[in-house]
Amino acid sequence: MIDYRSDNTGRAAPEILEALVRANHDTALGYGADEWTAALQQRFSDLFETAVRVFPVATGTAANALSLAAISPSWGIVYCSEAAHINTSEANAAGFFGGGLKLAPVGGEYGRVVAERLGETLAGVAPGQLHRGQPAAVSVTQASDLGTVYSPAEIRGIAEAAKARGLRLHMDGARFANALARLGCSPAEASWRCGVDIMSFGATKNGGALCDAIVVFAPELADALAVQLRRAGQVWSKMRFASAQLLAYVENGLWLDMARSSNAIAGRIAAGLAGIPGARLTAPVEINEIFLEFPGAVMDALEADGFGFYRRSKTLARFVCRFDATEAEADALLAALRRHLAPAAARAAE
Repeated sequence: MIDYRSDNTGRAAPEILEALVRANHDTALGYGADEWTAALQQRFSDLFETAVRVFPVATGTAANALSLAAISPSWGIVYCSEAAHINTSEANAAGFFGGGLKLAPVGGEYGRVVAERLGETLAGVAPGQLHRGQPAAVSVTQASDLGTVYSPAEIRGIAEAAKARGLRLHMDGARFANALARLGCSPAEASWRCGVDIMSFGATKNGGALCDAIVVFAPELADALAVQLRRAGQVWSKMRFASAQLLAYVENGLWLDMARSSNAIAGRIAAGLAGIPGARLTAPVEINEIFLEFPGAVMDALEADGFGFYRRSKTLARFVCRFDATEAEADALLAALRRHLAPAAARAAE
């Protein structure tokens, strides 16, 4: 199979596995009281150019749900894109860990929240209305679940609308590295300097092995979150192995190199699609995800040829490029699309 099903299907980066082996010696205190976890705090503070607290967690779902639980009361409303992973794919984990907090979709385009629409939505909720949930936070996904990227200015606009009503801002950064590789700005410029209070920092989709993280920019959130994490079973006894992975992930810019690689493969495919009739992109290709509309019969043919991808509907498919995908794999997909779509387009024109 040439696998475009997800960036979760790829290998772990060799550098990360080597870091696990290096950490596997002698003894070390558990539950984060080890030298690797201490080094992680300093390394990420340097990376983000401000003092942060970093909490390794097992999954992106845990990072999202527990981050939101840290910034919203149980009666709170968290606003997000309709396409957001927290809204569509996490079995209401945010509501569970948040004791009943509610997710409320806000309109936008290509999976992004638009600041103006957020402002309009918040204006329709008068303060002090005791018969409804209370606005508490906003969550933005960077890059979005349709593969598009917020500019720092767009994040700032959302933060301004949120903070004018006293709301916190969470960033789901499952593909934060891919977004940064696209934007070419620093981690600080794309996060806390735009008003982000807390973020889910993804590694697994981009060559990681077994963990993601929560990065806390607002220090007053950190201590209570630490208790929430313990209660949720998200504090490893052998935390050094989680922290060693995250240290290796960002060492010498590895995370951005891997993101640039997967983005480049997706860009190569997108450029090649321009000359293929019958294939329509439904969102701009800005990171390593491609959303492509074409006939279901062609999907059948691609699968018969050995390509793996996800069908979103009868005519919409998602292709995701891994950090270890190759140009040869991209060219093979383009060749197969040309081979199958040209006859389909000809038949449609008759």
